[in-house]
Amino acid sequence: MKKSKILVLTTTFPRWNGDITPSFVYELSKRLQDNGFEIIVLAPHHKNAKKFEIMDGMKVYRFQYFWPAKYQKLAYGGGILPNLKRSWLAKIQLPLLFLAELLQAIRIVRKERIDVIHSHWIVPNGLVGAICRKIFKIEHITTAHAGDVFTLSNSNYLKKIGSFVLRNSQIITANSRYTREAVIAIDNSAENRVLIIPMGVDTSKFNPKKRNSNLKEKYEAEHLILSVGRLVEKKGINYLIIAMKDVVKYFPNAKLIIGGSGPERENLEDLTRSIGLDSNVIFVGYIDDSELPVYYASCDLFVLPSVKTKEGDTEGLGVVLLEAMASGTPVIGSDIGGIKDIIEDGTNGLLAKPQDPEDLAEKIIKLLKDSELRHKLSEEGMKTIKEKFSWEIVAKKFADTIMKVIK
Repeated sequence: MKKSKILVLTTTFPRWNGDITPSFVYELSKRLQDNGFEIIVLAPHHKNAKKFEIMDGMKVYRFQYFWPAKYQKLAYGGGILPNLKRSWLAKIQLPLLFLAELLQAIRIVRKERIDVIHSHWIVPNGLVGAICRKIFKIEHITTAHAGDVFTLSNSNYLKKIGSFVLRNSQIITANSRYTREAVIAIDNSAENRVLIIPMGVDTSKFNPKKRNSNLKEKYEAEHLILSVGRLVEKKGINYLIIAMKDVVKYFPNAKLIIGGSGPERENLEDLTRSIGLDSNVIFVGYIDDSELPVYYASCDLFVLPSVKTKEGDTEGLGVVLLEAMASGTPVIGSDIGGIKDIIEDGTNGLLAKPQDPEDLAEKIIKLLKDSELRHKLSEEGMKTIKEKFSWEIVAKKFADTIMKVIK
């Protein structure tokens, strides 16, 4: 039986094996392949990446949108939105990326005889997918991840583009209730076509068995607190650093490990020095993919202190929370955005007030003091992942949705 071919349009995809780029699109696509589809991926090119390769059985095409290749500044790094904020060259490249992606998508649809286009993010990929649907009359599914939705909401012109994409998508998936509501606000005619399907977590990779007591010895810490992610404004790491001032009053040998890189790193390091927490807040940069499960499982708690930026961008879901919970680590997240779809306050984690270092410190201190509560949140967190967020469950929902569209 011939497999249905899915063209995945994305601006976030591993550029090579072992890449630090977030891998959720790759993970989902790989599992859709396991569910019986043939996957072809189209993603932006980056210096030193291959224009074409086979990754885990998936054909991956990468389109160049600026020359020389080393000056492509829009995709990767901190992500498109942060790159647009800090680089005039990235702003110039935005229409070029769209045009290059559209031309390459048209070529691939013809060459590969694509059955379904799956666009991640409403813009620019959803727009490319919607135009291809108009041209070729093929099926189109759009997945909204949050940042794209809130960007569209800030402009009537962009909302019209978003509306065009939504009206030319048979199904739209949103990663949380919060994102779903924002999608419907762009075009309420899409309401009956917006399904909530989150991203997932690999429970074979992230689990309590990866715990290693040597990590505390490495950092000479009595308590280890972890936060991982792109160091960008919406992650709210500055509020977590300020909260550590109060935490170390109760636990002088507590250490906050901050993993990841991004445009805010220098500012965050300056903040840490200015409040005298150099010995308690440790920036470790990118944590190797093979080591990340050990960090999650070996820390006493994980914190994601996300905020809403003035542009409206915030946490659409919080995949790092899922990875921490799968690892058996108690979690604290901001009471904001899609985080509320993951954390049930007091049951499988704690919710803290966004942009409130005092409340965040209070929650951290509470958890570090109460081992029974940590154990309870750990157990309930793993149960939540097993029932709602494992990749097996999530990929099956996507596969069933795609099959309905095809039929």
